[in-house]
Amino acid sequence: MSGRIEARFARLRAEGRAGLVTYLCAGDPDLATSEALLGGLAAAGADLVEIGMPFTDPMADGPAIQAAALRALQAGTTLPRTLDLVRRLRARDGDTPFVLMGYYNPIHAFGRLRFLDAAVEAGVDGLIVVDLPPEEDEELCLPARERGLAFIRLATPTTDAARLPVVLRNASGFLYYVSITGITGAAAPVAQQVGDALARIRPHTDLPVAVGFGIREPAQAAEIARHADAAVVGSALVDLVARGGADMVAAVHGKVQALAAAVHGARGR
Repeated sequence: MSGRIEARFARLRAEGRAGLVTYLCAGDPDLATSEALLGGLAAAGADLVEIGMPFTDPMADGPAIQAAALRALQAGTTLPRTLDLVRRLRARDGDTPFVLMGYYNPIHAFGRLRFLDAAVEAGVDGLIVVDLPPEEDEELCLPARERGLAFIRLATPTTDAARLPVVLRNASGFLYYVSITGITGAAAPVAQQVGDALARIRPHTDLPVAVGFGIREPAQAAEIARHADAAVVGSALVDLVARGGADMVAAVHGKVQALAAAVHGARGR
């Protein structure tokens, strides 16, 4: 599947450290500022970058990311403009894996195969489509894999032993483990519970496992990084975007630097 995702996790393994995955919504608070925000994440220490595709009804997202999507939509962000944004980011950065995260409705409206071809052309490496279950793999997952796009699945604390093989069946890139039962930013994960969950999951897959939902501070990210292959942080960064201000871009990148230092050094402590 995606060479950049595979290469990044291989490098992390070779260096004996976990990775940092960051999330921001495309077009939040506007396309120009969003490009500056996203374009500086790798330099600040992000190993993989998730880019949200704004949608009016993001069912898995908490208030912070819901508000980000609405700001982006109000600023005129569309799916074609999101892909154009990725294309510009990729022109400057040939190495960092970019993963589009969102919901199926905008993709369906755009045209599923047209979207996949456009995503490949723009330099997208993987997709997380929250509301397409494995039972619908022929709709988007399998055509995405045929084009070299990783299709990243979510597992949760309620994914039991019978369901897990179904979730993993056509998953690629990495597995996204949702550390809490609830929406993004709703609660903090408990590191020991995450560790126990990953111990149950790992015998069933060779995919790296990234853990997200509720990780906000460097110390939390470091605790998760001692168990997972990567820690995912989104709402904490989106909150800084919402605050705005002349130093907002620097504040987001500074937060990523602190998170990256914690994650990258977690296993050496």
